[in-house]
Amino acid sequence: MQSLRNIFWLGTKELRSFFRDGVLLGLVIYSFSLAIIAQAQSNSQEVRNASIAYVDEDHSELSARLVRAFLPPYFQPARAIAQQDVDRLMDVGAYTFVIDIPPHFERDLLGGRRPELQINVDATAMVQAGIGSAYAAQILSDEIAKFLSRQDEPPPAPISQVVHIAFNPNVVTSWFTSVMGVISSTTMLAIILAGAAVVREREHGTVEHLLVMPVTPFEIAMAKIWANSLIIVGAVGLSLFFVVEKLLRVPIEGSIPLFLVGALLYLFFSTSVGVFLATIARTMPQLGLLYILVAVPLNLLSGANTPLESMPSWLRAIMEVSPSTHFVAIAQAILYRGAGFDLVWRRFLATGLIGAVFLALALWRFRSVSARSG
Repeated sequence: MQSLRNIFWLGTKELRSFFRDGVLLGLVIYSFSLAIIAQAQSNSQEVRNASIAYVDEDHSELSARLVRAFLPPYFQPARAIAQQDVDRLMDVGAYTFVIDIPPHFERDLLGGRRPELQINVDATAMVQAGIGSAYAAQILSDEIAKFLSRQDEPPPAPISQVVHIAFNPNVVTSWFTSVMGVISSTTMLAIILAGAAVVREREHGTVEHLLVMPVTPFEIAMAKIWANSLIIVGAVGLSLFFVVEKLLRVPIEGSIPLFLVGALLYLFFSTSVGVFLATIARTMPQLGLLYILVAVPLNLLSGANTPLESMPSWLRAIMEVSPSTHFVAIAQAILYRGAGFDLVWRRFLATGLIGAVFLALALWRFRSVSARSG
């Protein structure tokens, strides 16, 4: 019981230190509010307001219909340009798409020949170019089919396709990026706050004062872990409710308290990484460099940015033992698909067990460094 009391009171000291540190407090507020809003609203992967131009060398009824078919919100109104300006305007990035309608296009089409219609795409805007080129090809095909059938609607397809899009019916990027932004901020701040708490003690010379007190290195480390975990869990809950659900209007299908339990298990791992890195780093700049080496790959390869199925098999096997991968799967299952504990308990167990291993390693390292310092 004395050990638990020591851990509790040392943790309250950490909380007081945190709320007196304006930089760290501002970092937490920004990371779980403005940073998530910016990521959700600026990292759009839909085709929206894409710039498009056309070269009309046919000047026919069909070419005019093709040009008018590109409408907002997917495309800006198509602008006419000269043939000799296509390469120059594409080189300077003036347009993402340029449609080139060749001479006698309508006559060749009605004559049964197969004229070519060129779509030039600036693929430096990779996501917009890939999706937008498919949109443009479909728009042109539908408009040509309507012209040939002399109807306002294209002729019916030989089959009827029924597509059900679950969990994000309108395929809105912000529904995904906002929650993944919360997860990225959780990893970032857990490592930074826990690591900074240890490095700050060393830089201020107070770690030696703690070691001569009747407390153990285990109690010092655990106090820093629970205090910083409490700060982050509180910030995650407030961010999901006020920023993601209320401000960005992203529907949360599952239980936020259940997700926060998973976040607590994940924080065993991420705060332990922060403490471990702090035993290596001597200063805050060194901790920042070590953070980049560890946290950036964890976020990029966790499945928060690209699906694990898209990764090489050997890399996917490595990431399956990372708690960050399990935490992303927990978030997607609970917050997007409304999964209950019966569907995610294996992920909870894996996150907790792997986190406990890293916690033991961090505490062992912290005790060793503290013993040498004492």
